[in-house]
Amino acid sequence: MKTLSLIAFTSMVLLSISSSAQITSKADNNKLNFIFQKGEIGPAENFTGKAWNIGLVENDSVYNTVVGNVYFEPEAISNWHIHPSGQILIITDGIGYHQIKGQPRQTLKKGDIVMCPPNVEHWHGASPQTGMLQMYILPKTENGMVTWLQKVTVEEYSNHK
Repeated sequence: MKTLSLIAFTSMVLLSISSSAQITSKADNNKLNFIFQKGEIGPAENFTGKAWNIGLVENDSVYNTVVGNVYFEPEAISNWHIHPSGQILIITDGIGYHQIKGQPRQTLKKGDIVMCPPNVEHWHGASPQTGMLQMYILPKTENGMVTWLQKVTVEEYSNHK
């Protein structure tokens, strides 16, 4: 119930923001509407390319939920990883990919919502030509947050079957 309240609150915040900064990187010819600041660059051991993270809701013992925003520059992707209680992704702009181990890669675009199941290997990131902005929600953090695994191969990133 608390997680649903947090999701509703986050949705209201997103809807109430009427003006967004537009940022364009050299590799990204499409302007993306940034709702939040870019944040800090993610560690190279967990990402291929540049992914920028900013925390929006810090973990605490009341909500046990983390909310943040990631900007993946074009071709930037996460390593394979798992979340003990799953992860919710809300794509706020751009084009990207998501893949659950053993399933076909999915293309993501603004407005898509992805439910990453608990303890299931997956990765996500931007397309080759366009960056991607995503909000993430990690529920039930008392079970743990993330276990980072191996890098995504070029074949995995390129394979849409």
